[in-house]
Amino acid sequence: MTAPAVPGEPGELGEPGGLGGVASAPGERESAEAAKDAGATDLAEPAEPAADLWDEHTWSAADDDRTAETVQWLRRKRRAHRRQRGQDLAVMAYCVLLGVVAYGSGLVVHSLRGLSEGAGYGRYGADVQRGLPALFTALTLTLALLAARDALWRGPVVLPAPSVGWLLAQPVRRAAVLRPWFRLSAGLALLPGVLGGVAAGVALRVTGLAPIGYALLAVAPAALCLPLLATAFGMAVERRPHWARRVRRWTAPAVLLLGALAAQTGLAGGGHRVRALEWVELWSGPWGWAAQPVVRACGGNAPGWPAALALLLAATGAALAQAHRDAGQVPSAELRSRAATATTVASVAWSMELRAAKLALMDAGAGDGGAPGIRLPLPRSRYLVVVWRDAMTLLRAPGRLGKAALWAVAAVALAGFGADLGGERRGVGLVLGLLCGYLAVGVLAEPARLETDDLRRSSWSPFRFRSLMVQHAVVPAGLGVLLGVVAAVPFAAHGAPWALLLLPLCAPPFAAAALYGACRGPARTHLMFLGGGSPVGGPGPLIFLGWYAAGPILSVSALALALFHGVTRGAVASTVCASVALTWLLLSLTRQAANRLLTH
Repeated sequence: MTAPAVPGEPGELGEPGGLGGVASAPGERESAEAAKDAGATDLAEPAEPAADLWDEHTWSAADDDRTAETVQWLRRKRRAHRRQRGQDLAVMAYCVLLGVVAYGSGLVVHSLRGLSEGAGYGRYGADVQRGLPALFTALTLTLALLAARDALWRGPVVLPAPSVGWLLAQPVRRAAVLRPWFRLSAGLALLPGVLGGVAAGVALRVTGLAPIGYALLAVAPAALCLPLLATAFGMAVERRPHWARRVRRWTAPAVLLLGALAAQTGLAGGGHRVRALEWVELWSGPWGWAAQPVVRACGGNAPGWPAALALLLAATGAALAQAHRDAGQVPSAELRSRAATATTVASVAWSMELRAAKLALMDAGAGDGGAPGIRLPLPRSRYLVVVWRDAMTLLRAPGRLGKAALWAVAAVALAGFGADLGGERRGVGLVLGLLCGYLAVGVLAEPARLETDDLRRSSWSPFRFRSLMVQHAVVPAGLGVLLGVVAAVPFAAHGAPWALLLLPLCAPPFAAAALYGACRGPARTHLMFLGGGSPVGGPGPLIFLGWYAAGPILSVSALALALFHGVTRGAVASTVCASVALTWLLLSLTRQAANRLLTH
């Protein structure tokens, strides 16, 4: 038995092995024998090799490109799904339009009647004109911040999970798959921009600053360019992970800057303008370039508005071109994480589990930064352990303290604005201010919500779960009282010293309401289908809203009734009684809800 021939080695009978172990052709063997007979010392030259088949057609990536076939196949398979989705969207749009017409037509008719009767909106025209530079800067910063935070978990390019897991694994061009999603996001961003531009044009007409046609033309560049710039900025954050880390780091300073711009807008509207700062705002970036046509249309000083408009259009075009290039280069890992987060948020949002959606967003935007190493001394009494843990949690997440302070500032601004307007608007401002106050205290109650997200976390506690939840009210109530004292200083400076006592009394009921919301449990969506039908709909959604927001509704409404007559000495007794009664009632409900959580 003979061994098989090996490439490059002699064959079985001593012939030179051919390529792949194949023996030489007979012609070559005869030539070699003739050379030996002639006494040649060297073997004959080998024959010319055959032409390389790869010379005619060199392989390239285009040979495996199946983008066109894949897209056509997907269109055929998705045709029925798209038809059904279009029908669902049409039904949803019809329901939204019906609700807007049913519930918003009365407000529109009332506003139009007020305009026809000569309502005095024109007196606000000068205030709006003075605040335009700071207002546009704040608006642009808000859009950029929202786009950047959205890009931390979603972004302009977000594919469904099946597309990420299957489609991108096929021999298709990534850019052909990803860029349509960017174009869709950019187109959708124009819808709120156009609607906001129309509303701004109407506001300029109502306040007597410009005719409606001139106002719409002046607002159009901002309405079209600013949303597109925000989308391009979100694309840059999604494409570059190091930008995401910067966004997390600079979110808090951006919020503070936004608060400063809001304050500047209010002061400028009141006549306290800073001309040099406004000039810098008008020429330092797209925020000012978009404002200059509007300032000019309102009769302000903007002599270089054509140049500003050209700069705005050029910046928008360059940003969109760069974002379009970036859209085809998003890493697959980023696409997978965003698809998973978007799927989770959509599923839990449709089931009204808003807390689960918030946790998914928090996990997506948390980043990898470590918490500051701040520690408080351990308490000697076990009854202070919960307070110590809550204080440590807030110290290691200082952003919550900043959010609480901002909500407190918003509460003071809304309540003060409503008091200045007087009449029925005073009650609206008071309710909105109290609602912001509840949000300020509710931010500080996050440790209690973390306990109820997973009941196994409470195993560390030596207390029963219901007692543990009640003790979680100490830190938010105490810090809320301090915020209330600080928020009452402007009222006390304007002749209402009783605010120093009344506003801090609102903090304990708000803390108890936040704890009751934390112990609410899974969403009872069956409540939305209770009650009979009527021409204006059933009461089910209102019942669900009453159950879901029972804590803030009860606390805000009761405190608003107690404070409606103003921050005076006569309101002290009613506010004290309302605060004590509400705190006791909501803490009792919290204990009962905590027991139900354990049993379920």
